[in-house]
Amino acid sequence: MFYNNLRLMTVTSFVSPPERLAPAPPLPPERFAPRARRSLWRRAVREAIETIALTLVAFFLIRLAIQNFRIEGASMEPNFHDGQFLIVNKLVYQWGKPERGDVLVFIFPNEPSRDFIKRVIGVPGDRVLVAHGRVQVNGEWLEEPYQPNLGSYSFEPAVVGDGELFVLGDNRNYSSDSHTWGMLPRQNVIGKAWLSYWPPEQVGWVPQYSLASAK
Repeated sequence: MFYNNLRLMTVTSFVSPPERLAPAPPLPPERFAPRARRSLWRRAVREAIETIALTLVAFFLIRLAIQNFRIEGASMEPNFHDGQFLIVNKLVYQWGKPERGDVLVFIFPNEPSRDFIKRVIGVPGDRVLVAHGRVQVNGEWLEEPYQPNLGSYSFEPAVVGDGELFVLGDNRNYSSDSHTWGMLPRQNVIGKAWLSYWPPEQVGWVPQYSLASAK
């Protein structure tokens, strides 16, 4: 027995411990650098494209709803002035109709490359006339709280047809409008003057007037 124990101790003492695998040396960083740079470059390009795409989508959505307009000339004095900038609401008439007193921006029928701004005086079915500068709608003299510069001309009685509007500038003697070139086709309307944003002293909502009493 003593011999067996001695033999076991001797054998055990000569058994070498199991070898441990040495960890592989790390790969040099330069092997990963090109791949990392390519990944970062692709991500930057993708994010740039996404940003541009979202910006374009937002721009077109905004342009569908509103548009800026610069007033040229004095045809809308004393309420709107040359060089004044407005925001035009292009959606308001998608669900509603222009009303008397609304200030519209529209494509000039005689020159489609130009946009005009005028005030609605007559809507479909109205009988309109102008006598020495005073406006009559459906047999009633029109009360105009926005105090236009009255004109000196007259306009023979006319009925506003379906899909048409009768529009005048607030500065009557110095405005190219329905009294000179006729009714405005409804399809030419771009939108309703909504907000003035330049110059600073004229910043504010465009005043709204109802001329519904002319029935």
